[in-house]
Amino acid sequence: MFTGLVQGLGTIQAIETQGEGARFRINCPDLSPADWDTGASVSVAGCCLTALDIDATGFSADLSGESLAKTTHGDRQVGDALNLELALQVGDHLGGHYVTGHIDGVAQVLAVEALDAGNHRLDILVPAGFEKFVAPKGSVTLDGVSLTINEVVDHASQGTYFSVNIIPHTWAVTTLGRLSVGDGLNFEIDLLARYLDRLMTASQ
Repeated sequence: MFTGLVQGLGTIQAIETQGEGARFRINCPDLSPADWDTGASVSVAGCCLTALDIDATGFSADLSGESLAKTTHGDRQVGDALNLELALQVGDHLGGHYVTGHIDGVAQVLAVEALDAGNHRLDILVPAGFEKFVAPKGSVTLDGVSLTINEVVDHASQGTYFSVNIIPHTWAVTTLGRLSVGDGLNFEIDLLARYLDRLMTASQ
């Protein structure tokens, strides 16, 4: 379980193909990985992965073919930056919202708009089938970042999209500040919305 508050950036040092899957080597010395335990859960651009081969400079993580196909990790290249967050521990402050690290789909950036005072607005196209899970003032996770939805628009031709505002700090210390129109983002709906939908569907 995570909070969606990014703790630092990692960089892909190597990608090794393993059958239908792959192993990533991720450098993140600023997060003191030598203090981690082997098998620790790490949110890597929003996707919960298991830390292996840990040393002072970083860690490795195995991704299945399913993970590569259903997230943006299938398109990663050496040198790409990734948002990282260690798993929430009992007693930690919950500053974002509960994030599982289980990606629902890939959302697409429709627009990037610079606002006043260093703020930015992103318009994000919702992956097909998840339109009902986004709501104004609700929570969403994009590439591991906990965000609040400002507005939801059901567009006749474009589909459903929502907007989020990014403050200067988040823009500077996460990969969101590097986004361009057309980029994909790992998308996770709010945990509460997921279970409410299941409860309502099962009761019908």
